[in-house]
Amino acid sequence: MNELESTKRLLVAESELNRVHLMHEWQTMADEAHAVANQLKAAGPIASAVASLVACLSSVRPPKSTPAAQKPSLFQTMLKGAELISSLWSAFRSRHHAGKNE
Repeated sequence: MNELESTKRLLVAESELNRVHLMHEWQTMADEAHAVANQLKAAGPIASAVASLVACLSSVRPPKSTPAAQKPSLFQTMLKGAELISSLWSAFRSRHHAGKNE
């Protein structure tokens, strides 16, 4: 066996090791993505309940008479964010459930 064949075999072996390593990393990443998705699914009902609670509390709270140029309070900003998250979550859940039923 000459030097060129020896180099070729070493490169092929190295390539195979890299392929196996890449497949292992890919599987690890996929497993972690599934774990994160499962955690998000578990937290979803809690987030939805909290957002609904905040929306209910804000509807009970009397509105303030404030000048139009005043910056919104932190509570108002958080409330708007919670409402947005709640509506997005509801839309996501309905699409997710519709996809499972098809």
